[in-house]
Amino acid sequence: QVHVEESGGGLVQAGGSLRLSCAASGRPGGRYAMGWFRQTPGKEREFVAAISWSGDSTYYTDSVRDRFIISRDGAKNTAYLQMNSLKPEDTAVYSCAVQVYGPPDAITFVRGYDYWGQGTQVTVSS
Repeated sequence: QVHVEESGGGLVQAGGSLRLSCAASGRPGGRYAMGWFRQTPGKEREFVAAISWSGDSTYYTDSVRDRFIISRDGAKNTAYLQMNSLKPEDTAVYSCAVQVYGPPDAITFVRGYDYWGQGTQVTVSS
């Protein structure tokens, strides 16, 4: 069992920045791929960014590629999402996910992850 907890959401004006953190715990010595997804009411959960267990590979959806940066502290199994130049359309609940058993080639899909956090609200005002 892996416990996943996000932090860092909040309210920010358009053009501003926020940094989300995700801490995964519960399996000593485990190294996992980690991803961020977001969801707005009435819509399906959407992939935002992911990072491989080694940190060597990162993945982004096109709409955030030049604005968001995902990184990780492997020793702590903590991932970060630095969000810059935020837009009102970035408003959503952001959830962190951990891939323990899922296939590596599904790192950009919801089905590729095994454990999820509760989510943190990000609101960008215009």
